[in-house]
Amino acid sequence: MTVTPAKPEPFILFVNGTLMRGLALHANLDGAAFIREADTAPCYRLFSIDDIHPGMCEVSEGGVPVAGELYHVPWDVWQRVEAGEPPNLYRGQVKLSDGTEEWGILFPRESILPRHRDISGYASWRAYQNETGK
Repeated sequence: MTVTPAKPEPFILFVNGTLMRGLALHANLDGAAFIREADTAPCYRLFSIDDIHPGMCEVSEGGVPVAGELYHVPWDVWQRVEAGEPPNLYRGQVKLSDGTEEWGILFPRESILPRHRDISGYASWRAYQNETGK
């Protein structure tokens, strides 16, 4: 008899881009429960990846708090989210302003190319889109 592995537990996910309420990929979070808005600790830089989605990476200096949202995500929802994410983004631990850490979606620093605009001054994908009309 084959034993099916236990289904992974739901988890809390910090999102800071197109998965946020009212944005392009929010429907991928259908079935997840919105918890609240949240900010990261000031140790991240935010980049516009071809004006399609943001990429956030941790830095040792010059970081800003990045605005986002927290969701309680069942595993099947995470699989849908992950399948819809652009290349190079990955799930990793994100430091929040309240001192806790939750899962989030990060962009590897080595993938930040000169063509990716640093939008850290906006501290928010939504603010960047509103300001630039992108």
